Amino acid sequence: MTKSVAIIIYFLTMVAVIVGADLLFFKNRFWERLIANIGIVLLFIAFYFGFIK
Repeated sequence: MTKSVAIIIYFLTMVAVIVGADLLFFKNRFWERLIANIGIVLLFIAFYFGFIK
């Protein structure tokens, strides 16, 4: 698997986690949803730079 395909799969996984968390926990709460989404993205970025790159 090439690196670009792995990055695309990683990005799609991040999007799926964000959408899943939004639908399951934060339907009508804007600020909580925003903070959780930022936290998930930062977690994925930290994991990317720590283990993948």
